[in-house]
Amino acid sequence: MELTRIEYRAADGVAWVTLNRPDVHNAFDEQMQAELASTWKALRHDEDVRVVVLTGAGEKAFCTGIDRSVTTYTYDPLTYDDPGQVLGPKSQGLWKPVIAAVNGMACGGAFYMLGEADVIIAADHATFFDPHVTYRMVAAFEPILLLPRMPFGEVLRMALTGTYERMSAERAMLAGFVSEVVPLAELHDAAQRLADTIAAQPPLAVQSTLRTLWAARDLTPKQATDLGNVFLQLGTSKEALEEGQTTFSSGKRIEPRIR
Repeated sequence: MELTRIEYRAADGVAWVTLNRPDVHNAFDEQMQAELASTWKALRHDEDVRVVVLTGAGEKAFCTGIDRSVTTYTYDPLTYDDPGQVLGPKSQGLWKPVIAAVNGMACGGAFYMLGEADVIIAADHATFFDPHVTYRMVAAFEPILLLPRMPFGEVLRMALTGTYERMSAERAMLAGFVSEVVPLAELHDAAQRLADTIAAQPPLAVQSTLRTLWAARDLTPKQATDLGNVFLQLGTSKEALEEGQTTFSSGKRIEPRIR
């Protein structure tokens, strides 16, 4: 698919997907939805890409949800027809790590993508809010995606305050939603550094670990342990274990970065 709403580039195992409608705060229309769905699906089969970074163009916004000036939906109470079906990487079966680099405002439909990201880092001026109730809409699917990532009270407060309150990047980090906050000028490098670190790990082990953890969070501890054993067998081989032992026995140790 020809990309007109997002930008895509890839090198050294890391792909960058950039929402590219800064004139409307990277709000998505139907074309952007289609491009994202197509890109997530294509990345499933691209063996040269091990990690994806998702961000927005410009300095003001990551994404502000649906572009209401051009997108119209016919209300049908009996049919679920929602952008969330195509926007997020997990919804399209992509189980490669996705790092979201939030470069400004993120609200409403942006949480379809952030809710399915694996790690979120944010510029220090980024803010998060859910405008649904202010505009007489039910805040449903977006906060549902946030519930596993933040305390219930934080999600509820965001959903009920609408446009009257915004969560800062620092508050989002305290709530566990964001794992790192950096100045805007350092956001790209911080995302690239993290992506490079993950991309340097064995891809099968990384993807099997990722799939295990996403599945496990919806299960009881016993169910999660049983499922973990399944993915352990799928993501492990005799050759991989021998290679790991060789790496350990070499005596070479990686100097870790303390964050």
